[in-house]
Amino acid sequence: MAMMKSCNTVALVGLVLLFTIHLANAAENQGLGASFIFGDSLVDSGNNNYLPTLSKANIVPNGMDFKASGGKPTGRYTNGRTIGDIVGEELGQPNYALPYLAPNTTGKAILYGVNYASGGAGIMNSTGRIFVNRVGMDIQVDFFNQTRKQIGKLLGPSPAKEYIMKRSIFSITIGSNDFLNNYLLPVLSIGERISQSPDAFIDDLISHFRAQLTRLYQLDARKFVIGNVGPLGCIPYQKTINQLNPDECVELPNKLARQYNGRLKDLLAELTDNLPGSTFVYANVYDLVTELITNYDKYGFTTASRACCGNGGQYAGIVPCGPTSSLCKDRSMHVFWDPYHPSEAANLLLAKKLVDGDTRFISPMNLRQLRDH
Repeated sequence: MAMMKSCNTVALVGLVLLFTIHLANAAENQGLGASFIFGDSLVDSGNNNYLPTLSKANIVPNGMDFKASGGKPTGRYTNGRTIGDIVGEELGQPNYALPYLAPNTTGKAILYGVNYASGGAGIMNSTGRIFVNRVGMDIQVDFFNQTRKQIGKLLGPSPAKEYIMKRSIFSITIGSNDFLNNYLLPVLSIGERISQSPDAFIDDLISHFRAQLTRLYQLDARKFVIGNVGPLGCIPYQKTINQLNPDECVELPNKLARQYNGRLKDLLAELTDNLPGSTFVYANVYDLVTELITNYDKYGFTTASRACCGNGGQYAGIVPCGPTSSLCKDRSMHVFWDPYHPSEAANLLLAKKLVDGDTRFISPMNLRQLRDH
């Protein structure tokens, strides 16, 4: 009888073990484990709601097409989903990465990923001080360090390491504010612009960004996607203040963006060589957005110069989107939601090119390939 009991116990343990292995394999094949999102207002999903800051999007009509909130504002700087939200969906994530500063971002919820992005943030700590408060890239990496410890406690040291190294994607969209709300901002940066040439300023950006990406690698990040800086001179704000024609862009911000992007591409090649087991994917946002703005009608838009929600000047490009803004009739016909940010319709097109596009826009592989890499 004792013999039978011990056989049954062994059989039961064997079954449990097989079931556990099956579950682990199923989880391994489910695709993306976690999506860790860093950056600025292009991907902020609500962190700035929890800061005393002048850069906020938790006011109507922002979020009016965001189904998950029933059309209420969430702190996303667009009418619906951000690029980060859509990429997560496309890669099979059941939930959006929660904002790090939200009180419900605890426990197992963090295993789907966390969003650290903050409106006004930049690579440099001085960037965005016009907004009083924002979470710059250095602090975002500090916040991930806390998340890394929590994942270690939830899963145990070895599975946590595996989960982060093999099943998580680190997506970083930053750099625009370092130009728009730092180097190119006349009032606050006059000192920097007199004392620093564009080359020297970009050297500083690259050197800070190298340190930030290396810190993430030291915290077990292995799969990275880094967005370059888009054509800043083509946003409605720049077109409005410079009184341009609809098909014109301001050259200086675009020239600086191109210069930085060239250096960024070299940095990612250098890090790939120097950090064993890492994959750095370069998202060519500049060419992707330029293509969309140049051929907007081909993609079903009626304007790539006028903000759907905003006030001031020919392109409603001066006052940010808020309750008193003029609002366009059909959001899906506008490339830009407000003076600075793409509409959900544009985000959808951009995200799909990053997930399944070719090396013209995302290299050396697209995000679906990175997930399975």
